[in-house]
Amino acid sequence: MQGAVVGRRLSEGEAALWARVTAGLRPLHAAPAKPKPLPPPPAPPPPEPKPGKPPRGRIPPLRAAVPAQAPSPQVSNLLDGSWDRRLSRGLVAPDSSFDLHGHSLASAHAMLDRALERSIGRGDRVLLLVTGRAPRPDAERPFARGAIRAAVPDWLAASRHADRIAAVRGAHPRHGGAGALYVILRRPTVRGR
Repeated sequence: MQGAVVGRRLSEGEAALWARVTAGLRPLHAAPAKPKPLPPPPAPPPPEPKPGKPPRGRIPPLRAAVPAQAPSPQVSNLLDGSWDRRLSRGLVAPDSSFDLHGHSLASAHAMLDRALERSIGRGDRVLLLVTGRAPRPDAERPFARGAIRAAVPDWLAASRHADRIAAVRGAHPRHGGAGALYVILRRPTVRGR
């Protein structure tokens, strides 16, 4: 270790000399300037009060606007409480059932349309639609599962038979539980009475 002094402090004279030497030095490469933080955007002006009566009561504070999501189409809900009780207890026997799981989205959609058409043509009231279970939230899979189950409510709402669907409910465990749905169809209207 030649030329290196370890553990020794500079004397007052050495420190003064070193300060004079280093005072005239400039770095070879300038350090990049730190970017200045941008000022926060100005707050939107409060809404102008409408002319007329002054507001009464407490005025709530302004909230940040939350972007609204497009509401997903819903199937009508025309069941009374007795239907719901019977369905939840597994006392309703489906008139027909169709199994969609294992199909691609396109073939499941086409099969659902045909199933609704046949069920309505026969005068069925309760259709059991087997979709397969959606994956558990903690399940790690490299591929999407439960796509048919997720798409069925939208398909039913946009279906050409949507006006004939009274309600959609989860199936009783005896009929497939979380992997199936009941599609309750309306009674056909009788004309000419």
